[in-house]
Amino acid sequence: MKVQHTGRSGTMKQIMRERQLEKLANIPFVTGKQKGHRVEQNLFTSRDWTGSRVIAVTVSKPPEIDTWGIVKRGWEEGKRMVVPRCLPKTRGMDFYALSDFGELEQVYYGLYEPRNGEAEPISLDQIDMMIIPGLAFTTGGYRLGFGGGYYDRILTGYKGTTISLAVDEQLVEEIPVESFDLPVQKIITESGIIHCGD
Repeated sequence: MKVQHTGRSGTMKQIMRERQLEKLANIPFVTGKQKGHRVEQNLFTSRDWTGSRVIAVTVSKPPEIDTWGIVKRGWEEGKRMVVPRCLPKTRGMDFYALSDFGELEQVYYGLYEPRNGEAEPISLDQIDMMIIPGLAFTTGGYRLGFGGGYYDRILTGYKGTTISLAVDEQLVEEIPVESFDLPVQKIITESGIIHCGD
């Protein structure tokens, strides 16, 4: 795995995002669903999932792995499923326990977030596992996000388990890395679980 430190990483990341979005868009619909299902099964049978009571996850939109079913599965297993609400002015996030999809509203960029006042606030230290979204990942755990930098800020203060979900097409050799970028601990794909840094 190569880690590329560069002063031009912003431009390089944007080019990489565009290429990655195109690559994911070219995966046939049925194939993508099958891959996503295998990722889910690998997640649900992992020790991190079975050992976690409070799990944070973003409510997905394409081309991300579908997390709506993951949230529902968590509810069925008696877990507390926690979703973020972005704070654009500070690029921070607050987390809330979601008990029903009806508590969500669609906001900017088509994101689904909990409505103000309709869900219980959850602090970072209450969250056992956080599922971190991304477009591309190295096997060392570095990720190419969607450009907002929200999770980069959150991860600096989070001490729990961090994983990302990805199809094999999202694994890349290198990603431009900046000083504030923090790797996730594990990546779960349709092929298995990657223990980053091992």
